[in-house]
Amino acid sequence: MNVPIVHRAVLKHHVATIEARHPIKILGLLPRGSAAHIFGAEALDFLAEKRPGLDLLGLCEAEVDLGDLLGRPVGIVLVSGLKGQEAIEFQRRLDPL
Repeated sequence: MNVPIVHRAVLKHHVATIEARHPIKILGLLPRGSAAHIFGAEALDFLAEKRPGLDLLGLCEAEVDLGDLLGRPVGIVLVSGLKGQEAIEFQRRLDPL
């Protein structure tokens, strides 16, 4: 499958749009498969910090909104949901924006 490349400047612009709409701070990209609830080779996985006021519905809305802007499925993993070795590994594998 030919997955379109998302240019870094476009990606940063869309991330800034989502951060302005939702109480979330996106830290960077994770390797595909990190957000296990999102399927597809074209999907993008992000690591993020939640801000005050973010709930599960808001997180889902942020995923859908960013996915709509990027034209592909998006998964967001929250730093607060990572424990132990997983937290260390995800931080090591992060590609900051």
